Amino acid sequence: MNLGALAGWLRQIAAPAADPAACHVRSVSRTHVGRVRAINEDRVLDMSEHRLWAIADGMGGHAAGDAAAEAAIAALQNAALDGQVSADSIGAALSEVNRRLRERTRQGSPMSGATIVAMFEKNRAVTILWAGDCRAYRLRDGRLAQLTHDHTIVQELVDSGALDAVQAATHPQANVVTRALGAAEDLRLDRATSDALAGDLFLLCSDGLITAPIALDKLMQATPRSLTWNAESLIAEALSAGGKDNISLLLIEIV
Repeated sequence: MNLGALAGWLRQIAAPAADPAACHVRSVSRTHVGRVRAINEDRVLDMSEHRLWAIADGMGGHAAGDAAAEAAIAALQNAALDGQVSADSIGAALSEVNRRLRERTRQGSPMSGATIVAMFEKNRAVTILWAGDCRAYRLRDGRLAQLTHDHTIVQELVDSGALDAVQAATHPQANVVTRALGAAEDLRLDRATSDALAGDLFLLCSDGLITAPIALDKLMQATPRSLTWNAESLIAEALSAGGKDNISLLLIEIV
């Protein structure tokens, strides 16, 4: 993934700075089955009115990955509707989903799992929780920062120095995750925080967007467009690159 190119692409829709005393958000979500998979096992939660967003990616190769992803999103949605949006409530909701998935496995059902990334905003700060290889990025002042760290075998090899970025991109185990809902008795979520400034743009996405070799450089000088146009264009670029996996994204703008 060329972060410089992605930053240039997202820079098109970063809003000018607004009143720092106010925190308003707008968001758009898109999901697509891709060109290879028979069903879309991604699920997306876009609840700007509750300042909560999430993407769950059903684990390919496991039974009912879409059901696991849907259970995760439903649990988060219910927590928001109950007025319980916090790191603790999100962790508790997802841990309960994990418990139910593991119970089904113990009773003889095939393993079902999903990776997850969730973000909420409160008091001009965002908190991100995740397990697996769904990602979160922040674009600020033209600079793109990856806020999550993949839970994958390949990422562990990169961290240890055994692989470089080029080798990692083509590694045969690139999509093998080390954490996910339903994968272990205890769910381990990592957490990242960031302040939320006017003009910030956050991107949440499933690995179907990240693993596609999207050529974004040609779009860096394009005329600024709407969130909707840019979200649809990112999906289109992933599809034109092959669309080998389900593709989902959320764009969340602080205005």
